[in-house]
Amino acid sequence: MRLSILDQSPIISGHTPADAVRETIKLAQSAEAFGYHRYWLAEHHNMHGLADPCPEILLCALGAATSRIRIGTGGILLPYYSPIKIAEIFRMYEALYPGRLDLGVGRAPGGDMLTAKAINPVSLYAIDAFPQKVTEMVGWLDDTLADDHPFKRVRAMPAGPGAAQVWLLGSSDYSGALAAQLGLRFAFAHFINARGGDGVSRDYRNNFQPSQREADPYSIVCVFVICAQSSEEAERLAAPIDHRRVLMATGRESLVPTTEEALAWQYNERDRAIIARERERAVIGTPETVKHRLLEIQDAFQADELMLITITGDYESRLRSYELVANAFELRAA
Repeated sequence: MRLSILDQSPIISGHTPADAVRETIKLAQSAEAFGYHRYWLAEHHNMHGLADPCPEILLCALGAATSRIRIGTGGILLPYYSPIKIAEIFRMYEALYPGRLDLGVGRAPGGDMLTAKAINPVSLYAIDAFPQKVTEMVGWLDDTLADDHPFKRVRAMPAGPGAAQVWLLGSSDYSGALAAQLGLRFAFAHFINARGGDGVSRDYRNNFQPSQREADPYSIVCVFVICAQSSEEAERLAAPIDHRRVLMATGRESLVPTTEEALAWQYNERDRAIIARERERAVIGTPETVKHRLLEIQDAFQADELMLITITGDYESRLRSYELVANAFELRAA
């Protein structure tokens, strides 16, 4: 079983956004040593607790700091951007780090609507253009634009024999259906939506149409995980994410609290109901418990690969969680 990592570059209370970025690079280096297969960066805008609005830039530092692990975006929010510009960025990365690049794209705003309008006011009204943007982006990556395309003569440079793998990301059935139609890889965000994703993933596989890029379907399920040596410690480490989800569900957003800050918070009945509801999106426990539950999810999704996202109230326990899961699955660095 391949295991991979999605990193949102969380900013933990008492640390700066620059600290969070440095911890992302350190975690990527450790992930390579632990034997994880790929390492993706997420895109978020104007969020106090997440430090990475431009994964396409941070990706360069990841490539320079690692040597074997696949690196990529999970993902680029394509409605904001020009398809050819994204293709150019990833053609450059293919020249720098050949054979290691993943280009995951999504269509979510990655923040609130006011911020989305500030970044690109047109994108909110052009969401229906997403399939065309994906098709054009792939066409420029592979130099396979249709003969009647108005910009057929324009090439995305630097040209070369290889190209990044392309993934469509989603937490509903939309991207799964589009990935199947276009013959692309698909990743479902179980950590965002814990219900119905197994059916979406199976439908993707059943409806997949082979393409020039992919002869067969290939899917990932991305799961939120906190792993510790004891179930009691895992529950304690989950307190900061419980706190953050309560705040976000009630229209607030802040730094990720430390474990001590989160445990000291006084919750009302509504808050506790939110925590219980949001726990469906997480796998929390000992290495044995986590491995068992992840394999259940993988089987339900018929997924080829598991991707993990872990946020705790300190960077050390986050790193340790990934190490424990790697050990439980007996990963080995290449």
